[in-house]
Amino acid sequence: MNKKFCIILIMSVLCGNTFAQIKFIWNAGLHNFFDNNEFSGSAYQISQTMAGTHIVPQVGVSFLKNHKILVGTDLMHEWGSRKIIDFFDIIAYYHFDNQPFRFYAGLIPRKNILEKYPKMFFQDSIQNYRPTITGVFWEFYKNDNYLNVWLDWTSRQTNKDNEKFFMGWSGRYNFWYLYAQHFGYMFHHADKKNPQINTPVNDNGLILTSLGVDLAKKANFEKLETNIGWSVGLERDRGEGGWHTPQGLLWETKIEFRGLELFNSFYAGKGQQVFYEHFGNDLYCGDKIYRSNLYDRLDLKIHFFKSSVVNVNFTYSFHILEKKIYSQQMLVANFDLDNFTNRKAEKKYRYLWDGWFRKKDKK
Repeated sequence: MNKKFCIILIMSVLCGNTFAQIKFIWNAGLHNFFDNNEFSGSAYQISQTMAGTHIVPQVGVSFLKNHKILVGTDLMHEWGSRKIIDFFDIIAYYHFDNQPFRFYAGLIPRKNILEKYPKMFFQDSIQNYRPTITGVFWEFYKNDNYLNVWLDWTSRQTNKDNEKFFMGWSGRYNFWYLYAQHFGYMFHHADKKNPQINTPVNDNGLILTSLGVDLAKKANFEKLETNIGWSVGLERDRGEGGWHTPQGLLWETKIEFRGLELFNSFYAGKGQQVFYEHFGNDLYCGDKIYRSNLYDRLDLKIHFFKSSVVNVNFTYSFHILEKKIYSQQMLVANFDLDNFTNRKAEKKYRYLWDGWFRKKDKK
């Protein structure tokens, strides 16, 4: 009896301490986007305008300091639509974060974990029309170094639907002002459950390894880095047999200083997305322009406001391919509030125009 009593007492104390550390948490997001693409006459991209508003409420609990459970939804209304809600995604995930480890599991907001991937892997519109991933994410991180693996299960196999999922990994290691980084994923597009329907099984992989230099801290810039890498596609139609391995050089440069940002991406090599003509967006999430052999993209961005609460920016992009210059204009206005982010430790963003519109003190 004494042993049982001790065990019950210990469990009661432990449970009591756990419940005492439970805290109600919430997050409210309002994300607006306007994306106008002008690609008239291009063989790789189409002209279109995408615009909408995401309303993203979440509630949950945090416990034992490093654990969170959040549930909510991402409701999207496309501007000009007659519907109140055009698309919605359920959000429900567990999050553990205790340096050097970070872990997510469930229906997870995409921007939390995959925003570092280049546009060759995930095009601009993915965040707007697939704002969540369904799976798990694990990361080891220390300072600016990180290594992660993740799974995104995009379609469950049924008689009508193919089985589809992503497996991905990425990492970065910094040494002095130099760094090495790697991005990779494999997308598996399998059969339907109905054995009478013969659907090709595809494996679509893509990897990119880069070496770069980052001088942002030395020059007191928000961003000042450039990297050159080699990309390799690993694509196979199991019915056709054999592998396709389109390869190319990718050179990216990022410069951001006090509200003004420049981003340039140059690709030269064999066109990616070998089976696009047959499968299209059902198989690929990367920017379709990378099907070309030679491509340069120049983004000119102005950050009107940039913080953990408010992000408002405008981007004008030039796309150079097919011996032509195409353009794209993007406006983003995001607002996020929560009761668990430590904003007191946030470094205030500096703008080039700070003080331009302030009235000078009269002598």
